Amino acid sequence: AAPPPPFGAYTAAGDADEGEGVHLRDYWHAVRKRLWLVFGIVVLVTTMAAIYMARQANVYVAQARVQVDLENVGGSPLGSSKNASIIVNNPTSDPTYFNTQLQILTSPGLMRRVVKTLDLEHNPEFLGRRPTGQRQPAAGSPKEADELPLAASSVAPATSRDDLVEAKRLSPYVGVLQGGLKIEPVKEMRTAGFNKDTRLIDVRFRHSDPAVAAKIVNAVADTFVLSNLERKGETNTSTGEFLQKRVAELQSSIRTGEEQLANYAKNNKIISLDAGQNIVVDRLSGLNRQLLEAENERKFAEAEFRVARTPEASRAITETATKEITDTEAKINLLRQKRAQLLARYTEEWPEVLEVDKQLVELERQLTSISGRVTSNLTTNLETRYRQALAREQAVRRAFNEQRGATVDQNEAAINYRILQQEIATNKSLLDNLLQRSRENDVVMAGMPNNIYVVDYALTPDAPIGPKRTQSVALAFLLALAFGVGLALFLEYLNDTIRSAEDVERLLRLPALAVIPAVGGLSRRRLPGANALMRRVDNQPELLIDADARSPLAEAYRHLRTSVLLSQAGHPPRTLLVSSSLPGEGKTTTTINTAMSLAQTGAKVVVIDADMRRPRLHSIFGEGNKRGLSTILSSNMSAGEMLANVVSHEASGLHLLCSGPVPPNPAELIGSEQMRRLIATLVEAGYDHIVIDSPPIASFTDSVLISTMVDGVLMVVHGGKSSRSIVRRSRQILQDVGAKILGVVLNNVNLRSHDYYYQRYYQQSYYASEPEAEHLASRG
Repeated sequence: AAPPPPFGAYTAAGDADEGEGVHLRDYWHAVRKRLWLVFGIVVLVTTMAAIYMARQANVYVAQARVQVDLENVGGSPLGSSKNASIIVNNPTSDPTYFNTQLQILTSPGLMRRVVKTLDLEHNPEFLGRRPTGQRQPAAGSPKEADELPLAASSVAPATSRDDLVEAKRLSPYVGVLQGGLKIEPVKEMRTAGFNKDTRLIDVRFRHSDPAVAAKIVNAVADTFVLSNLERKGETNTSTGEFLQKRVAELQSSIRTGEEQLANYAKNNKIISLDAGQNIVVDRLSGLNRQLLEAENERKFAEAEFRVARTPEASRAITETATKEITDTEAKINLLRQKRAQLLARYTEEWPEVLEVDKQLVELERQLTSISGRVTSNLTTNLETRYRQALAREQAVRRAFNEQRGATVDQNEAAINYRILQQEIATNKSLLDNLLQRSRENDVVMAGMPNNIYVVDYALTPDAPIGPKRTQSVALAFLLALAFGVGLALFLEYLNDTIRSAEDVERLLRLPALAVIPAVGGLSRRRLPGANALMRRVDNQPELLIDADARSPLAEAYRHLRTSVLLSQAGHPPRTLLVSSSLPGEGKTTTTINTAMSLAQTGAKVVVIDADMRRPRLHSIFGEGNKRGLSTILSSNMSAGEMLANVVSHEASGLHLLCSGPVPPNPAELIGSEQMRRLIATLVEAGYDHIVIDSPPIASFTDSVLISTMVDGVLMVVHGGKSSRSIVRRSRQILQDVGAKILGVVLNNVNLRSHDYYYQRYYQQSYYASEPEAEHLASRG
């Protein structure tokens, strides 16, 4: 037989196909797992599209045809002169002129005239607000008035360019008209020549009411024709009126300007604007000189005052200021000399020496008083001089500011005066020009023919052209289907979890020892013969399996037992560590059920709760936790004392070593030599299997330390929840320390997932015959 692969170098069966990329069946599996999501999106979007299209009204299109010929006469009377050219009967086509008319047909100004002509603001049929109970008129039976084209005289006047309020009020209706209006030049397709252009334009409008569509198309055509005629005669008929009106306005403006000029000069007391005769400016110049002198005087006085306030300057000024201070200092010097002479002959207690000392004290007091008085007087004088200079400067500055304001006012008045003079002169020059043009504009061209007219008016359409309900619903179905499939594939791409045994072998390079189905919908099995344990099981999420259970969960753990027993050549592993990458992946549940499965074979099994951070084994089995693993590791016990901490659980057939009190240093205790002695002691005591529950690998180092002491490690992975990168990291940590990883237990797998070939096997009972199964069930 071939030797088993080395630990950490497992070769999965699917490795050979890994380089082939993603297969089409992978996409099918991803979509099938989320089939209800795709189906829900398709049904929802298709239903919404069907409801939306069913609520949409029928759309009718009315069409009119307009002919646009070339203009016969060019040139404006207002801009004409003897050198202006006049074009008559130009047979050459002008594409620019034709394209301009196409833009005018859809211009907002033309649409506003149509809105006012048909009073579309208050037309419920146009706005789609037909009164309740009133049905849409059937096609082919419109009112008689709706089929009559509009006459040119019934077109409303154009909106003034300055009337922005009306333009803004009508802008929503203009937008609706422009959205439903379609303008297309007509091309002749029956001729064989290259030039198939014509001078015809088709005007079409889409609306849910056929009568409204026909009326709007005819109104647009008539408004376009009338607007062109008004535009051609506008320059000819309004030029004279404009010139006369403008001449009258200029004459009135000139008279008003001259009156304003005279009143302005009178109110602002403007006699002369000559700079040599301006008294205000001369006075401002004199005040400016006085202000400079006052500022210099104030600065000098302020400097003397600030210098005099310093102690050194005060002392120097005091010493040279008065004769009284000099005389007092001379007397003090004489008394000091006399005192020195007396001390040469007598002691300091001699009466004459004491008298001299008394006189010295009095003279020094007088000197201090005289110096303070002199300094105070001098400082007061300098401060008074400084304040006088400051007051004079402020007075001159106020006068200067007042005079400057008067000068500025006079300059502004002069500027405004000259502006009025220039305005009057400009108006006079413009008046002369307008009078000259008015005399030249004596010929008004009248009776100019219109080069645009309506060829065919629109009739009320008989049948709708849309909406295409079936096509839209079908398109919505296809788009929803594509979106649902794409969303399913995207969710599958975002799913970074390990979900199947194939993922374990392909991504982790480890064997998948067993796949434990999720307990949802499965009845929990209770251990026979222990009511207290049964109550404990009901209150705990861990699943304790009965030896005679026929549940899929029990079968999965028996499969795990078989894989563990056959995981090593020669003999099954005696010491087994069960751990996971992160908390909540089911390592404690797997530890208990694996140990019970091994005990069901008649083996002597002990379970060690090495998770001294969050111990749970004692609460699951209802045992005390005052003594346990932490007690053994934190003291130097003998083999007998160690075995005394192991308790026997009769209901499950297991031997338990609880964690004991939670220590402050679990990792140090786990990595101690006492832990190795404990495992060796349990092996020597005759235990066939030692199953150890430990903290998560990615969070704590306890599991890594224990993995170097045991025969094999079982990694528990939560199916559909554990991240691939975290599990890979945990596997790498164990492999770096030389741990023997037996394989992976894929826990809490959803049986409804189609990825597992054993789905139907777990959902059905595959035991003897149906009568025998019923007999076993009735006996249990």
